[in-house]
This record gives sequence, C-alpha cells and structure tokens, in this order.
Amino acid sequence: MQSGKNKSILKSIFSGRMLATFLMGFACGLPLLLTTTLLQAWMKEEGVDLSLIGLMALVGIPYTVKFIWAPFLDRFTLPFLGRRRGWLIIAQIALIFSIASLGFTNSVNHPWMLAFAALLVTFFSASQDIVVDAYRREDLSDEELGFGTSLYVNGYRVGMLLASGGGLIMADRMPFSAVYMIMAGCMLIGVLTTLLAREPEITVDPPRSLKEAVFNPLVEYFSRQGAIWILAFILLYKIGDTMASAMTIPFYLDIGFSKTEIGAVVKLFGFWATVAGSLIGGVLMLRLGINRSLWIFGFLQVISTAGFAVLARIGHSIPALSAVIAFENLSSGMGTAAYIAFMASITNKKFTATQYALLSSLMGIPRVLASAPTGFLAKNMGWVGFFIACTLIAIPGMLLLLKFASWNSKEGKPR
Repeated sequence: MQSGKNKSILKSIFSGRMLATFLMGFACGLPLLLTTTLLQAWMKEEGVDLSLIGLMALVGIPYTVKFIWAPFLDRFTLPFLGRRRGWLIIAQIALIFSIASLGFTNSVNHPWMLAFAALLVTFFSASQDIVVDAYRREDLSDEELGFGTSLYVNGYRVGMLLASGGGLIMADRMPFSAVYMIMAGCMLIGVLTTLLAREPEITVDPPRSLKEAVFNPLVEYFSRQGAIWILAFILLYKIGDTMASAMTIPFYLDIGFSKTEIGAVVKLFGFWATVAGSLIGGVLMLRLGINRSLWIFGFLQVISTAGFAVLARIGHSIPALSAVIAFENLSSGMGTAAYIAFMASITNKKFTATQYALLSSLMGIPRVLASAPTGFLAKNMGWVGFFIACTLIAIPGMLLLLKFASWNSKEGKPR
C-alpha cells in the first residue's frame, strides 16, 4: 500500500503538468522586477531625479487591483486554445511587445512615455497572473495542488532572479535597451508552455453573464461556513513573518554585519534556502495534505521569527546569522507554499480567476499596512523586544486554523 502511494507521489512530481506549472511560474515572475529593480537602476544611471524614480512605484497598481478585471476573464472564452490558454497567450504576447517597447523609451526626455510603457507591462503581467493562478487551480488535482504551488513559487523566484540579478549583470555589458529585448525574448518560454500545455477540464459551467461573474463569486464565497474566519486567517497567517522581514536589513546593519556579509549570506544563501523550503514543503503536502501542512509550517515560521531575537542577543556572528537565515527561509518557503496552495484550494472552479484574484489581493494588505509601523516599534522596543512581539503577533493566525482546518479535519474544497 505504501509502495503504491510512493509511486503515485513520484508520478505526480515528474508529470508534465508540474513542468508546465514551474514554467508558468517563471513567466509570471520575470516581468515583476522589470518595472522596479531593473528600471530603477536604468533611471538612476540616466540621471533621472530620485523623486520621479520613487513615483514610478505607482505603475505597480495593477497588481493590487487585478480583481477588477478578473471577472471579465472568467466570463468570456476566446475562440482559440480554450477558456484559460486563450487569454494566457494574449497576455503573454502583449507582454513581449510591452517589455520590448519599454526598452526603447527615453527616461530623460519622455518620462511619461516610460511610465505608460511600464504600466502596460504591469497590466499585462497582472493579467497573466490572474489566468495562471486560475489555470493551476483547475489543472491540478487537490492532492497535487500543494506540490504544484511550490514549483510555481520557485519558478516565479527564478524569473525574478533572472530579471533582477541577471538583468543588472547584463546591463554592465550592454545597453539597457538590449537587456529589455532579451527579457522580452525570454517570455517566449511562457508562450511555448501555453501552446504545449493542455487546457484544464472543467465540469462546471462558466458564468453566463458579466454580472454573474462579478457578484456570484462573492455571494458563493460568503455563503460558506467560516468564510469570515478564513479571510481573517489569510490576513494574519504570515503577519509576524512579514513584519519581522520588513526590518531585517536595518537590523543586520545595526548589529554590525557588513553589506557584503548581508549580500552573501542573506540574499544568495537565503535564496537557495527558500527554494529548498518550497520544494520540501511541496513534497510534504503530497503526504500530509494542505491543512496539516499549514499547522506544521506555520509553527516553524513562528519559531524562526523568534530566532531573530536570539540573533539580536548574540550579535555579530556569521555562523549564527547563517543558521537563523537557513531556518527562517526554509520555514518561510514551506509556509508560503502551503499558504498559496490553501488559497487556491478554497476557490470555486466556476469563478477561479475572480476569487483567487480577490484573495491574493487581500494577501498583500499586511505587507503594506502591517509593515508600516515596524520601524517605530523596533525603535521603541529594541530589537529583542521587536522580534518577540512579531513572534507573538503570529500566534492568532495559527489559532484561527482551529475554526476551519483543525488537525484531524478533512480538507473540504469547493469544486
């Protein structure tokens, strides 16, 4: 029996659907930093005023309001490639052209043209995110959703790494316009994946009108038992981890670590620890299920946040920093994979794009609001007190699991 389960797990891990999920994650992660990190470096090199560089962050608004046009993508099906792949190929082709056009704009003489081109990139990137999130939910079985999500997250991170680290390295050797052309060409990986992937088989009928696509996802969700508790959980599950992360760079510098040490240990070593955590979390979810994984990974997240308080006591120590970063990024990678898989699992397949867009937008609220007062808290509480507070703040999110995902509960997922 155990052997059969192991074979089933291996079959899921090495399936073509999982490869498609990873590559779609790559295609979604690639455009994100092209309008932030890489664009900021380009504008700075061109001598653009810092105030204008800061204002360019506003072009990221489509990522936070993507739920507005998600019902449109749920309601209408294009006459080619199917309900999901049709919209996906349109978004990806538009992304290729908008990324290339961004590379040909002049940030000094025509900053508003640059802003418009960047806005097009974020709009089509957010649209791609909507469709890929819906595709992943509909294409993978409930049992495969956890591991598939971990692959998606890692593909996303690889895309971000190529755009930021790879893009900056290339920009030292060629013009930024050429870098953006190369990045536009890299999006062809997403196009090929879309063309070769299968269209998900859905047994439920799509919304019959735009009104139904807009309002019915909300009506259906809030008619469920525990709907409010689940929203509270989405807001609170990673709040301690998010608040602690918002102040880690000032913390490292304050206790004596150099920028080189931070870059080598926190960024490079930490990146691979996060990737490993996502993969380990994905494999464990195949065995444990999403509900139990949320408990285990969430508990590890809480402990890892407390690790920063320990580091504050120890002070400057590369071995201690490496241990804290390894544990924190491993647990964070596992927790993120379970968190995103859970959100996907509770969407109704009739309104996947709309409901997931709403939930993922809600997920971003703590990143902005909860992070805002962290500097004030750290200044007044000290580093040890601040990180202990972040640890305690994470506990209510864990306790909310008792309301809808207790340890022995069956995972009830809407179809």
